Amino acid sequence: MNYNKTITWLFEQLPMYQRVGKTAYKADLSNTIKLVNYLKNPEKKFKSIHVAGTNGKGSTSHMLASILQEAGYKVGLYTSPHLKDFRERIKINGEMIPKRTVSSFVTKNQSFFEAHKFSFFEMTVGLAFDYFSKEKVDIAVIEVGMGGRLDSTNVITPEVSVITNIGLDHTQFLGDTIAQIASEKAGIIKKGIPVVIGEFQKETEDVFRIISEKKNAPLYWASDFDALQIPSDLKGEYQIKNNRTAQMVVDVLQEKGYAIGIQHVAKGLGNVVNNTGLLGRWQLLKETPKVICDTAHNKEGLQLVMKQLKKEKYGKLHFVLGVVNDKDIDAVLSLFPKGALYYFCKPDVPRGLDALVLQKQANVFGLKGDKYSSVTKAYKAALKNANSDDLVYVGGSTFVVAEVV
Repeated sequence: MNYNKTITWLFEQLPMYQRVGKTAYKADLSNTIKLVNYLKNPEKKFKSIHVAGTNGKGSTSHMLASILQEAGYKVGLYTSPHLKDFRERIKINGEMIPKRTVSSFVTKNQSFFEAHKFSFFEMTVGLAFDYFSKEKVDIAVIEVGMGGRLDSTNVITPEVSVITNIGLDHTQFLGDTIAQIASEKAGIIKKGIPVVIGEFQKETEDVFRIISEKKNAPLYWASDFDALQIPSDLKGEYQIKNNRTAQMVVDVLQEKGYAIGIQHVAKGLGNVVNNTGLLGRWQLLKETPKVICDTAHNKEGLQLVMKQLKKEKYGKLHFVLGVVNDKDIDAVLSLFPKGALYYFCKPDVPRGLDALVLQKQANVFGLKGDKYSSVTKAYKAALKNANSDDLVYVGGSTFVVAEVV
C-alpha cells in the first residue's frame, strides 16, 4: 500500500478512541503484549521515559525531548493525538517518521493485524516502538494515551516514570473520583523505577505513596523541587508546572548518569517548538486581531486557560468553540465568560457534539452566539467580526484546534 492508502486503512479499518470514543477502548494489555512479542520486543531495545497525567503530559514530554536533544541524545518522541498529520505522533529529534516507514510497516504486518483485530492505538504503539528500535534511539519519551495501567504504552520499563497531575477526565474508563483515576495512572509505576509526580494533590498523595512503596520505586514530588527560573517558548502560566516537572525529571536522569548540563536545559526549554514541532499550546496564530488557540479540553485544563485569558488586554473577546460529546459539558461551559461572543461549531469527527446542542446548552449558562456548520466557517466569522484590538480564542477540543492551525 502507498502512504495514503495505509493511513486510510489505519483510520477506517479499525475503531480509534479519539474519533469514536468508548467502543474503541480495550482495557487489556494482552493484545499489546502479543504484538510486541511478534515484533521481537522492540520496546526492550531502547531506553525510555514514560509520561502520564490528565493535563500537561504532552507539553512535559516535548520539553523533555527538547532538553535531551540539546544534550546530544538521539531522542524518540511518541505522543497522541496528532493535530494535522498522523506522523506527528512518532518523531526522532523533531523529525516525523517517514511516510514510507509507516506504509511498509503496515503492509508487512497487515495480515497479522487483521487476524488479531488490533486497535488503532495498539498498531500505532507497535509502529513507534519498532521504528525507535530500528533507528537505535538513545532514549524515547513515551506519552501515555489514556490512563496508564492498561494503556498500550505500558509495556515499557522506563528510566523514570512521570505523572503530571490528576483530574476528572475520561471518567467512563478510569473511575469517577480523583483517587480512582490516580490509581489507574499510577499503573505506570514500575518496580525499582523512580517516579516523578508533577503536581501535589492531597487527594492523590496516599495513592502514589502506597503504590510507590509497594513497588520500591523512589518517589519525587516536583512541587518540592527547587527549579531554576528558566523561560520556555511554550507560553501560558500553566506551563510553569510542566517546566518544573521537566527539570525534576532531568535531575533524576542526571543521578542516573545522563550527561545533561544546565545549558542543555536552558536551550531545550527555550526551543521546544523549534526542536519538536509542538503545536496548539497557547499558540499565537495571528497578531491583528490577536488569535490564540489551545488544546485544553477538560475542566482542569480550561480553568488554567481562562485564568490566562483574564490577563490579556483586548477590546472584545470572541470564542470559536466546539467540544466532543463525551465530556462533562456543564462543568466546561460554566468556566467561560458571559460577556464574550461565541461561534459554536462541531469538530469534524464522529464524537463531535452537534453545534446546535452546544449552543442551546451554552445559552443556559448565559453564553450567547451563533452556530456554524463547520469549524472553518465559525473561525472565518470570528475573524470578520473582530476588530483589530479584539482577541479571538479557538478551542474547547483538540479537534477544533486541529482544523485551524
